[in-house]
Amino acid sequence: MTIATHGPFETTDAVQTRTVLHVGCGAPDPAKLPAAFFPAGAWAEMRLDIDPDVQPDIIASITEMPMVPNGAVDAVWSSHNLEHLASHEVPIALAEFFRVLAPGGFVLVTMPDLQQVAALIAEGRLEEAAYLSAMGPIAPLDMLYGYRPALAAGNAFMGHRTGFVAATLQAHLERAGFQGVRVQRDGHFALWGSGVKAV
Repeated sequence: MTIATHGPFETTDAVQTRTVLHVGCGAPDPAKLPAAFFPAGAWAEMRLDIDPDVQPDIIASITEMPMVPNGAVDAVWSSHNLEHLASHEVPIALAEFFRVLAPGGFVLVTMPDLQQVAALIAEGRLEEAAYLSAMGPIAPLDMLYGYRPALAAGNAFMGHRTGFVAATLQAHLERAGFQGVRVQRDGHFALWGSGVKAV
C-alpha cells in the first residue's frame, strides 16, 4: 500500500509502506503504536475514532466503518476499545476489522483481562490502585466499568459494557474468521490477541 497524500485512502506512486488502521485512536500520539508490531518508518497510521475532539482522520464507530474500503489496510490496531461495546456488538466490530484488512493482514487487540482483575476483587482490592497509567492510578473498578475520572468529567465513551478472559477473546477472534489466533495474558492486567486474514 502507498502513503495517502490527498485523502485517507488515495494513493500515489510515492514511497511504498504498510498502513495500520488505529481504531479508537484517541488523541494523536505516535507512541500509541507498539513498536514491536509497528516499527517507525515501516507503517503509516490511519487514525479512526468516534470522538471528533481527538481529530481523527476518520470519524466513525468501530462497529460501522463504511468509509474504509474492503481490504484497504494491512493491520488493525485496537487498544482498549472492544470492552466499550455491548457484548452483542463485539462480533460486528470484529467483522469490520476483518473486512477492511487486506489478505495476509493482521489484527492486534488489547483490553483488560478480567480473570486477573477478578483475582484482585476476590482479595477485596476493588478500589485500590493495581497499576499507574499515563492517566493516573487504575483500580480494578476502573478496569471493570471504565476509568472513573474520565466518566466523572462527562466522557461517556469511557464506560465499559462488556469484558473478556483469554478463552472468550480467542473464541471471538476465531469466529470472526481470523486464523493463527494467539491470545496472551501479559501479567499486567491486559490481554493481547492477534490473528491473520488468510491470503
